[in-house]
Amino acid sequence: MKFPRCLLLAALAFALNGAAPAAPPTGAKWVTSWTGSVQGPYPTGNATAQPNLSRVFPSPETGARDQSFRLIVKPDIWGRQARVRLSNVFGTRPMTFDAVYVGVQLSGAAILHGTNRAVTFGGKSTVTIAPGSSAWSDGIALPFVHDANGIELVGRKMAVTFHIAGESGPMTWHAKALTTSYLSAPGDGAHGDEETDAAFPFSTTSWYFLDAVDMMAPADTRLVVAFGDSITDGTDSTLNGDDRWPDVLSRRLHAVSRVSVVNAGIGGNQVAGPPEYSAQKPFSGGPSALQRLDRDVLSLSGVSAVIWLEGINDFSKNANASVAAVEAGMREGVRRIRAARPDARVIGATLTSALGSTNAAHGSPEEDVNRKALNDFIRRGGVFDGVADFDLATLDPQTGGIRAEFVPDSTTGGPGDKLHPNRAGYMAMGLAVNLESLLRH
Repeated sequence: MKFPRCLLLAALAFALNGAAPAAPPTGAKWVTSWTGSVQGPYPTGNATAQPNLSRVFPSPETGARDQSFRLIVKPDIWGRQARVRLSNVFGTRPMTFDAVYVGVQLSGAAILHGTNRAVTFGGKSTVTIAPGSSAWSDGIALPFVHDANGIELVGRKMAVTFHIAGESGPMTWHAKALTTSYLSAPGDGAHGDEETDAAFPFSTTSWYFLDAVDMMAPADTRLVVAFGDSITDGTDSTLNGDDRWPDVLSRRLHAVSRVSVVNAGIGGNQVAGPPEYSAQKPFSGGPSALQRLDRDVLSLSGVSAVIWLEGINDFSKNANASVAAVEAGMREGVRRIRAARPDARVIGATLTSALGSTNAAHGSPEEDVNRKALNDFIRRGGVFDGVADFDLATLDPQTGGIRAEFVPDSTTGGPGDKLHPNRAGYMAMGLAVNLESLLRH
């Protein structure tokens, strides 16, 4: 059913003007509503459409200096309470955050009037996080959310603002946000409580320090985690377009069930490699899937299903892993998911073709042989509870590559690399997921 725009705006205004919220549902629980898996210290990674940040962060070694971040994220569900997780996992010194706020984005770096809410950690307005650690905030009341099932905030984005006191040192980040966020100048101080965008003249297409947002949701709410590499992260999808395959899946699921879908993809990620990873020895694709599984999947709130799409980077010319090594990694990953979340469904996603790719690390016939062998394991190995057959949805049987209409070609990115799909390709992937298999208890 479609609602007139005037009714949507009226409902939002009603919520924001102090309407008394409904009583919280019985048996409510925390459910993760957004993730941006941290992958290493800035600038190690694969950002997309990134402005030149040399004026904002003059030195990666010193990082941010007395400046504010206003990060824009899209919660997949909203609730009457939220909490955020800040990460210093790849930092080398203790980091202090203050002036932390969350609000509804109006436009750009501006906050919708009356929605900006102060965030505390253990009742305090500041938090210091040790290297290698992260911290959840206290629950943040969102009085403008008067109904967890309401329509007034569906699709709206959240602005999470915080101030870095002093110098941060190496900054923990997620490179490929494909969402525009905003930064103040070095030395400009704390601006978290300000609704205007005057203090945030610089833009970025990455996320920093923030890696998860939870919402208090009804007890029957489920969480689906999309776990993978750049094709889950959304390479070659539209900047600010929310058209990665997990976004497509989310829109399908919202029409039939109470589900949150979050994206735990990292461009360049591998199942079996790299063999070691640290802030001192980073890798552009982040820690291996097995190294980051606990943080990026198992620590999330309310996990009921995981869709795992990875392996093509393991078979690249740079990594050259064996099929047996990737299969063993997947077996181990599924074992750990089931041990931690016995009721969760684990769906294996088949690898899309990279045959003929113009990417220097991909496209060889040898890689394609390995890809097909791993896909056979995913389909018939008996490890997964179900299969999302992305290969079948995107393959051109005549060429063995992805279908021509799924190869990007734009004024910003030029001809696609025949590895990463365009919006149409990601839509075909999102539509290929069997919802009944995914939601089955």
